[in-house]
Amino acid sequence: MTKLVMWRHGVTDWNEKGVFQGQTDIPLNDRGLAQAAQAAPYLVAMRPSAIYCSPMRRAVQTADALAGLTKQPVMVDARLAEIDVGSWMGSSLASLMADDPVVRAAVVAGEDYRRSPTGETMAQVGLRAGACLREIAEKHDGQTVVVVSHGGAIRMGMANMLGWSYETSAALGGVANCGWCVLAQRFGRWRIEVYNCTAVAPDPSISTEI
Repeated sequence: MTKLVMWRHGVTDWNEKGVFQGQTDIPLNDRGLAQAAQAAPYLVAMRPSAIYCSPMRRAVQTADALAGLTKQPVMVDARLAEIDVGSWMGSSLASLMADDPVVRAAVVAGEDYRRSPTGETMAQVGLRAGACLREIAEKHDGQTVVVVSHGGAIRMGMANMLGWSYETSAALGGVANCGWCVLAQRFGRWRIEVYNCTAVAPDPSISTEI
């Protein structure tokens, strides 16, 4: 059975502030480093054959916690990066909704929307992340692979693999910092085995939606 274990990075200062990080290269804070260290043994127990990672520093630092135990190299792929939010970097979703009625209407309606005029939609993230996941699965047929990425890229990459729309994927909710999800392939079909499992209880004050 081929399994993709998709692991979100640990918490950062910007996660704690509730603002968009996008592709700004924010590192883990001390709490995030501790989360990665706590979660890594659980992923070791899954006996991964390989580790792939987003190029963002917070993801690489998370992957390094696992690689330090397995002694495996971390393979970086830009398609696993966080959603590009363009000019929204450093802004909160609440402030953007207050300032822009179009954004507010889309969020309230549960619709996909472009994260700033120069950013991506979640569907676009799903296309690039999904393509990457398929290549990884083909390369590691019958193996378990850990993929370290970001909440939106994980959820939308999974949705793309399953043939789901953004609206369907939204029912899953977000992925907590250092939470992991498992997609498994049986008889040529993908299914969710685990969604948003964590080593310790997630902090409810930190949004998984930004």
